[in-house]
Amino acid sequence: MFVPYLFGELTMHVLITGGAGFIGSHLVKHHLSKGDNVHVIDDLSTGSMDNIKPYLDNNKFSFSEADIVTWDEMDEAVEWAERIYHLAAVVGVKRVLEDPVAVLSTNLQGTERLLQMIHEVGEDPEVLIASSSEVYGFNKNKVFSEHDDIVFISDEILRWDYAVSKLADEHLAYAYYYKYNMKVVTVRLFNTIGPKQAGRYGMVVPNFIKEAVENRPIVVFGTGKQTRSFCDVRDTVKVLDTLTGSTDACGKIINVGNDQEISIENLARSIKALAESSSKVQYKTYKEAYGRDFIDIDHRRPSLELLKKITGFQPEWKLEDTLKDLIKRFEKEAR
Repeated sequence: MFVPYLFGELTMHVLITGGAGFIGSHLVKHHLSKGDNVHVIDDLSTGSMDNIKPYLDNNKFSFSEADIVTWDEMDEAVEWAERIYHLAAVVGVKRVLEDPVAVLSTNLQGTERLLQMIHEVGEDPEVLIASSSEVYGFNKNKVFSEHDDIVFISDEILRWDYAVSKLADEHLAYAYYYKYNMKVVTVRLFNTIGPKQAGRYGMVVPNFIKEAVENRPIVVFGTGKQTRSFCDVRDTVKVLDTLTGSTDACGKIINVGNDQEISIENLARSIKALAESSSKVQYKTYKEAYGRDFIDIDHRRPSLELLKKITGFQPEWKLEDTLKDLIKRFEKEAR
């Protein structure tokens, strides 16, 4: 039975789907620090109890282990919530290639069911839908703007299941905004890194740091020339909070990330240097890494013009500072 804690009349009721995951658990911490009541729904397929264990004894936190597609208490949770962050999704290249059915089922049905339930319950919460920079596909622009064309290629259908599901989520969110005036904002998250991020589903930074600290080969997939822009999760959660509460963001799709760009091989070298590691940088083809050929996007840098216009966003964490922090944390945990 859904019985969340309801302490504090002036605090917000926050529902986080996928709240035991990397970004979700940081949102939990952020809102609890503000005194809000937080309820998390997560099936723990990619999330982890370790991420939310510190909050289990907090009387303003509650947790339901369930699949958002079938959870029979969603109506009660939606009625209770004043703000909803929808982060529940199948993520990571390895998971996407291994289980495309789960990708499409969770990412599409979960979002549709949540939005439909919000409408049917008749409450009017602030809603954030998490999309991904993956939706830009093979757009050739050096910087990706929210108004740019979406460019997919017809080959390698499985490769695009995640991106297509997230693009469909964007359309669902806008449809509910347009037809029912729902207070919903969609964010295209670029690469997010920080404490508690696991590398088991192919996340590059935690894998590189583990390899460097342990003085093992740092394994770069592909040529290493592909570039990414990394944003610290501690910056991300603050801007997600601001956007979700902003009337100027309603109905919009907004890039969220950091616009500093670095190649993956230079990322590996930077981590090696910062960790004072004896590791060698090695290269592995995508087929060797994933068991099949894989078409990668060669660059990914966001335009933050709209984000800055709405929120005034300026990142507090530079990439080097985040990497230093993560290396220290890993070294401490390894002792």
